[in-house]
Amino acid sequence: MHVLTALRHPTYRRLFAAQVVALAGTGLLTVALGLLAHDIAGVGAGRVLGTILAVKMIAYVLVAPVTTALVHRAPRRLVLISSDMVRLAIALLLPFLSETWQVLIAVFVLQAASATFTPTFQSVIPDVLPDEEDYTAALSLSRLAYDLEAVLSPLLAAALLLVVPFTGLFVGTGLGFAVSALLVLGAAIPATAAGRDAADDVRDANDDARDMTEGTGGELPFLRRVSRGTTLFLSIPALRAVLALHLTVAAVGAFVLVQTVVIVRDVLELGEPDVAVMLGVHGAGSMLAALALPRLLRGRGPVGERRVMLGGAVLLVVAGALIALGLPRGSVVLVGVLWAAVGVGWSMAETPVGRVLRRSVDPRDLPAVFAAQFSLSHACWLLTYPLAGWLGAWSLTGAAWGLTALAAAAAVTAVVLWPRAVPGRRSPGTSPGIRASR
Repeated sequence: MHVLTALRHPTYRRLFAAQVVALAGTGLLTVALGLLAHDIAGVGAGRVLGTILAVKMIAYVLVAPVTTALVHRAPRRLVLISSDMVRLAIALLLPFLSETWQVLIAVFVLQAASATFTPTFQSVIPDVLPDEEDYTAALSLSRLAYDLEAVLSPLLAAALLLVVPFTGLFVGTGLGFAVSALLVLGAAIPATAAGRDAADDVRDANDDARDMTEGTGGELPFLRRVSRGTTLFLSIPALRAVLALHLTVAAVGAFVLVQTVVIVRDVLELGEPDVAVMLGVHGAGSMLAALALPRLLRGRGPVGERRVMLGGAVLLVVAGALIALGLPRGSVVLVGVLWAAVGVGWSMAETPVGRVLRRSVDPRDLPAVFAAQFSLSHACWLLTYPLAGWLGAWSLTGAAWGLTALAAAAAVTAVVLWPRAVPGRRSPGTSPGIRASR
């Protein structure tokens, strides 16, 4: 199966294009925020930018489950377009802000909109691509889009800065969100999650009647809707293992993303362009793995997913240990190979996650579970980003060993939690121990 097969579907083509242009805008925003932080705080830009990134993670962790519960009955096209419009408005507002607290509030609102957009977008794709092979190809394309954003957006920003001031990057960001909204507007998006056919409606009516008799009502209370995705994540063995794998990725990945500039500039004593090159090598490793995964997973089902994802975790732990061992001797070739290996392991561990989620829960629970996945995965980064920075300021080697130990513990946890015999997709309403949401 070729990774581009999913693009044969017109609706998915539009949605993928929307994702790509929105990610390009987000990449420009990352560069622009760094320059805005320097414009506001000068030599204190690192502190300001670090705070901005922390606010970004906090918005991701806290907002996604709440907004998913709030908009659970809203048409998903409306949710996606509204999120893009909020992001567009904030992007165009940012150049006019001159105080740190103003920027922090604006970034929180923008990232809250992203925390609404992304899980909703992820929950749409399984409905648009019901065939598992097409969906697997879509997951790989999504991974490629994120990798390309990490590699190409800084280059695009550098080219734009030759002809416009850094505030012009915010206009580029807003343009990306505007085009994304237009593409979503023209896509044939199902209003609600799959699986709500006439038989489901009859069963829902019977369940709701019983609920009213029991005094609970047919609609789950708001707080239960907020917590539902997280509850499912913590109640299904495969999803608990996915959470542990997210921590494995975040532990090794945070070291690479936070400390690349220090390793390249101070350990290897190379120039600023080499920082971008090394990050590009990391992204290239991830892209190569994403391209290979559809063929590797074809027809293998849950067992194949488990092997690939746990194999990626093992590769990350081994690469982390080799980084810790190799840092004192500092070799460009060694660092490049290990950065590429981290990219491969990262892609192996995370790209198939959507398949596991779709297989594990009722289709109507997918929005809540994708929202929980979004929040919980970013909670892992909220933990490891500061660890990578604080431990690295003390000792790069110590930071590498500490984060690798955390990754190893998480990987072992994933192996223990994920049973070898993984059941097929659950029937509607049978998520373990919890009634399907209505």
